[in-house]
Amino acid sequence: MLHFLLFSIFGAIAVAGAINLLMQRHPINSALSLIAVMASLAVEYLLLGAEFVAAVQVIVYAGAIMVLFVFVIMLLNAGEEERTDGSRVAALFGIPAMLVGAVLVAWTLLKHSGTGEVALGALPGAPTTIGWLLFHDYLLPFEVTSILVLIAIMGAVVLAARPEATAQRPRKEGA
Repeated sequence: MLHFLLFSIFGAIAVAGAINLLMQRHPINSALSLIAVMASLAVEYLLLGAEFVAAVQVIVYAGAIMVLFVFVIMLLNAGEEERTDGSRVAALFGIPAMLVGAVLVAWTLLKHSGTGEVALGALPGAPTTIGWLLFHDYLLPFEVTSILVLIAIMGAVVLAARPEATAQRPRKEGA
């Protein structure tokens, strides 16, 4: 009962942090909300008995990736977000896609809800097993993801380069 209560509390914290992430106008506040979501997900993993995944969640995502996000936000000198009315295309396709996704999630949960509980430690979660899967079976997706992160960082650096800083300044007369 205590595990279910803690799981529900930290699940609610994750959902509240995700909503706060979307509602914030300043990118730094959004990044801090994302850290709260990732930390609560790490606690969820701990409650499920996946200690290694929880540690990786904190070290890699809440630590390293968020440092990169904050670095890029500071590099771009992103200010407060301007609110717009939105896109008609997003409303036209986004709302039906969201409804279809919600129906699929509900159907999956209802279909698999009577399968019983899985004992802690029954699933592969040892660091050697995860390392073998990550660096053997899923090596290509892992490397593609790292290359995409590198491209995103390079794109942020290119976007952050100010045109007036690269152009030569006119010389003063008489100098």
